[in-house]
Amino acid sequence: QVQLVESGGGLVQAGGSLRLSCAASGRTVSLHHMGWFRQAPGKERQFVAAITWSGGNTVYADSVKGRFTISRDNAKNTVYLQMNSLKPEDTAVYYCAATLGGRLELMSNYDYWGQGTQVTVSS
Repeated sequence: QVQLVESGGGLVQAGGSLRLSCAASGRTVSLHHMGWFRQAPGKERQFVAAITWSGGNTVYADSVKGRFTISRDNAKNTVYLQMNSLKPEDTAVYYCAATLGGRLELMSNYDYWGQGTQVTVSS
């Protein structure tokens, strides 16, 4: 079992920055690849970014490439999402998720999910 708790969301003006954190616990958490997804009101949950268990590989949605950076600190069992140049369309609930394998962009491959943290970007 892996437990995930997100934090760091909030209200920010367009062009601003936020850093989300996902604290993970569980015996095998360091072996899991980690992803961030988001869900805006009335829309489906969508992939944002993911990082492999070692941190050696990352993948991003086109909509956030060049603005968001995913990283992890396995010593702290924490995954981060640094979000820069935020836009109103980035407003959503952001979820952290964990998987042991499969395509990292696919929500269905993730076994564990956090409760989410709200990010609101005002124009």
